[in-house]
Amino acid sequence: MTTVYFVRHAQPDHAWQDDRTRPLTQEGLADSHVVLEALRGKPIDVCYSSPYQRSRDTIAETAAHFGLEIHTDERLRERVKGKEGNNHGMFRLRWADHDFHEPGGESIRMVQERNVAALREILAENPGKGILVGTHGTALSSILNHYDPAFGCDDFLRIIDWMPYVIALTFDGQTLVGKEEICHVTKEFKGSARADKK
Repeated sequence: MTTVYFVRHAQPDHAWQDDRTRPLTQEGLADSHVVLEALRGKPIDVCYSSPYQRSRDTIAETAAHFGLEIHTDERLRERVKGKEGNNHGMFRLRWADHDFHEPGGESIRMVQERNVAALREILAENPGKGILVGTHGTALSSILNHYDPAFGCDDFLRIIDWMPYVIALTFDGQTLVGKEEICHVTKEFKGSARADKK
């Protein structure tokens, strides 16, 4: 069996305009210690991450504890936001139609295809190991939807305020056989999802 510990990043600094280099807030950096405490006793052998700074920084302390290098994979990055970003209703539109995307943005299917491809490769290269993966809300949700098509917009919105969020997926080869939510810290998402949640 192979276990993948997915870590959705801690609270980012939303005032920072560049998505790729957006850092964690001071609270987010402090909350990343929760990830280490949750995973300290787990058998973790290898570490991967989205190349985005907030994901790498969230798992940096945990990776260092296990003496692991963080291998970044461009396919694990978050959804590219278009001109309309997180405007009212966009979350539900994207989840209702996985091929829908705003101009210049990515659809759920686009995000899902590259994230799942990366995960399959990681599983193939690390059979029987414990794997730490630094990820994002939409990226992780697209993976969960791939293995459980019932996972939809309401499930995505349930975890949107969880930063960081740690969930373990257990695989037999390439087949998902178990799922366990380990921990989360609630931090309000600073997008316009509030209207979608009401």
